[in-house]
Amino acid sequence: MVAFVHPKHQTPLELHSDCWVDPGTGDCFPIVQNIPRFCPSDNYSKSFGFQWSRFDQTQLDGYSGVNQSQQRFYGETGWVPEELVNCSVLEVGSGAGRFSEVFLRTTKGVLHSIDYSSAVDINQANNTRYGDRLRLAQASIYELPFPDDSFDKVFCLGVLQHTPSFEDSVAALIRKTRVGGEIVVDFYAIRGWYTKIHAKYILRPITKRLPKGLLLKLIRRNIRWMLALFDLLCTLKLGAFTRFIPITDVRGFPSSLSILQRREWAVLDTFDMFSPEYDCPQRIEAVENMFRRNNTEIKFAGVVDFDETTGRAAVIRAVKRG
Repeated sequence: MVAFVHPKHQTPLELHSDCWVDPGTGDCFPIVQNIPRFCPSDNYSKSFGFQWSRFDQTQLDGYSGVNQSQQRFYGETGWVPEELVNCSVLEVGSGAGRFSEVFLRTTKGVLHSIDYSSAVDINQANNTRYGDRLRLAQASIYELPFPDDSFDKVFCLGVLQHTPSFEDSVAALIRKTRVGGEIVVDFYAIRGWYTKIHAKYILRPITKRLPKGLLLKLIRRNIRWMLALFDLLCTLKLGAFTRFIPITDVRGFPSSLSILQRREWAVLDTFDMFSPEYDCPQRIEAVENMFRRNNTEIKFAGVVDFDETTGRAAVIRAVKRG
């Protein structure tokens, strides 16, 4: 396992009964519900803590009965389960643990996983059966509590567009990766001038400021007619106009979802697009350049189709240079 260090000073920490302590500075990082906390609980990711407390198992493969999280994880990373057993692996931005569960279920490896929000508690509850193979902490991507150059594999899925500085986040992931180690990220891609001509970006200045409970209630009350209109436009081959409906693009959902599951996934993803503090899509070429500026070699940059329907994501795979 990779040892915890002071997230700012990189100095070793000592484990006390209820906290990790830096003996030099006296800084103490509390352990709450068996999870070390290296950041304030009140931060820009609070909406995700709220979100995953309401949708704690919605996207977990074992709960949903579909295999999309596993397909997405291995489709985007290109990794092979057997090769991960002896690797030091870091997940940044675990949410409720959908990809943590995939890693732990399909390999025999140990996973170090952090999230900036209280979603770490949901991840722990969802994956408690894996015991010490899941090493959780609540921490910022910019102040990760691990030594630099520590991990063979680092992955960060569904996160970077929701951080204050995309490039600083990329640099933070690379710092924790060993020379020769691999970093895999995905992100919302800018596909053209029309990307931000979308209900999401038109309404977000208002919706991200609404009380989270109110926003969720509004989405639940309106999800049925929005889904019906979305489906009608697609049936009429007018799918381009769905961007003006304030709902997530449900065409990427697994076809095997039940009607109730599809509705719940739509509520979750619609809340997810309207509630975060930050939402910064990027051009794939721009993210490639961020990785190159931070001393990595690009192994893949493009769009990955990760399931048999229309699941797609912009992905970068890179290897850290010496």
